[in-house]
Amino acid sequence: MLNAEIWRAKVSNLWFGFSFIPVFNVIPIFAVLKFKIMKWLNVLIKYRLWIGIVLLGLAIFTHIQTSFWPSFVLYLFAVIAIVGHFLFGPMRLIQGYMEEGDMAGAKKVVDSIWFPAILIKPVRSVYYTLKGNLAMVDQDYANAEVMMKKSLALGGGALTKQAEGPNKLQLGMLMMQKGDIKQAESFIRQAIRAGLPDNENNAAAYLQLCSIMMNKREFRAAKEYFKKAKGFKPTTPQIVDQIKQIEKYITRMPG
Repeated sequence: MLNAEIWRAKVSNLWFGFSFIPVFNVIPIFAVLKFKIMKWLNVLIKYRLWIGIVLLGLAIFTHIQTSFWPSFVLYLFAVIAIVGHFLFGPMRLIQGYMEEGDMAGAKKVVDSIWFPAILIKPVRSVYYTLKGNLAMVDQDYANAEVMMKKSLALGGGALTKQAEGPNKLQLGMLMMQKGDIKQAESFIRQAIRAGLPDNENNAAAYLQLCSIMMNKREFRAAKEYFKKAKGFKPTTPQIVDQIKQIEKYITRMPG
């Protein structure tokens, strides 16, 4: 569940997400209009490459039949569509699949990217993070670690900086799975310092630190981290259940 929460937060914050002015959230008629525009935008993104190819064909035909200038607009839109497809990819489409819990659909979108190396840096960072998340779902932890580290290595830019915290938290979770507690603690602390997007992720991070401190028998620190985790008041059922489980034991600990 945590992977899904991180993924949803990251995808919904893509800077190319076609944002609207706040009035859409206030006036119902504009909210409907926003929904329709976003639906058409998703269709455009999904078929952008093929639309670009068709426009290019029409441009060439017009050019042959007349001259360059009558075909100029068609050439322009064809180039924008084709270049946009390879620079930005179809990443925005993943949000819909994520909200529906359709991992297979999300994987299909990610796999449809032929040349990830030419995606612009912020989009490439998201691409590698999503590849890492999908690998985690498949329990392919070695590949997930490689993908997450590729995402972090891109560095810089507003979006990649925003993704740094969730990425490092994911790596911390991976290290926990591998039993590398020292690395896990290091990545989780780095994630907290970098900043996490919501209460759910912050609560999860502090619960992991609490568990690590309990294993190290540093009970005072474990209690402090547990208190911080509860303070975020998470609502994700898995995290709430983990808090209840830990609460049964932590009150009996010394320190």
